[in-house]
Amino acid sequence: QVQLVESGGGLVPPGGSLRLSCVASGKIFSFSFMGWYRQAPGKQREFVAAIAGANTPTYVDSMKGRFTISRDSAKNALYLQMSNLKPEDTAVYYCKIDPYGWGQGTQVTVSS
Repeated sequence: QVQLVESGGGLVPPGGSLRLSCVASGKIFSFSFMGWYRQAPGKQREFVAAIAGANTPTYVDSMKGRFTISRDSAKNALYLQMSNLKPEDTAVYYCKIDPYGWGQGTQVTVSS
């Protein structure tokens, strides 16, 4: 069974940057749906960004210009570059890659 492993989370001050990675233990396909979601304490999991095939990546409006999703099929990896982070970005971030499902999550904490 293919597993998805996220990394790259941590504690950063407001305005800082992080790059999240999601590496699959099996082959990923550029035509597949790949996305990032997040879940803050006491809140439901929410969509962050997604990429599929040759389509233009999609983002939640509040993250446009700050977050960039990308993939490297040769490395079976999905990335989320986050910049100008805000305290409200604090959450556990999850990747989702079809048809494999979800990763285990990586904690991002934005605090001074």
